[in-house]
Amino acid sequence: MTASTIIAPSILSADFSKLGNEIDAIVEAGADWIHLDVMDGHFVPNITFGPQVIKSIRGRTDMVFDCHLMIAPTDAYLAAFADAGCDIITVHAEAGPHLDRSLQAIKALGKKAGVSLNPSTPENVIEYVLDRLDLVLLMTVNPGFGGQKFIEPVVEKVRKVKALIGNRPIGIEIDGGITPETAPLVAAAGANVLVAGSAIFKDGNQNNYAQNISAIRKASNDAM
Repeated sequence: MTASTIIAPSILSADFSKLGNEIDAIVEAGADWIHLDVMDGHFVPNITFGPQVIKSIRGRTDMVFDCHLMIAPTDAYLAAFADAGCDIITVHAEAGPHLDRSLQAIKALGKKAGVSLNPSTPENVIEYVLDRLDLVLLMTVNPGFGGQKFIEPVVEKVRKVKALIGNRPIGIEIDGGITPETAPLVAAAGANVLVAGSAIFKDGNQNNYAQNISAIRKASNDAM
């Protein structure tokens, strides 16, 4: 084993009535990043939270805040999410006509830039922005809601993205349906960052978060 998987619990599945405590719990449980699913009810059929909520929990930890913007348009809001304390800002390739401009704007704010692709979006849309990227996030469910079934054909897209990236220092992140059973599929294909929501927060028992994170990490690391 030459690498270790980064586990990024999605707070979309956390108990929002005690969100600060949930952040503390997943940090203590061994999370590597905190994944922030921002949805606008327009680009995706759900509304979650915005920069003010992110800003309110930023003081709980210095852990990487991995912000996944499922909103359209994106550019007008990038500065607000940067100011809220996001370290990585990921936009969808499908969310606007000027992906290169959006990635430049993220970099200009001093943040790491990511691009996300929906399950049906081909990997070649990122070919000409690779040198702007720190992260490629591949959706293995259709974005909008947690708890969906993993879309297995995307595993082949992970392999293609890995080949496209080559030796560039770009992470490959997977979001959707990640469990100890699906994690090895994407890890073997080249993914090194896994987002998990339901599989970590599933029973709401903070005493189980460390075990849930460990199970996903081990299954993924064993396949790398």
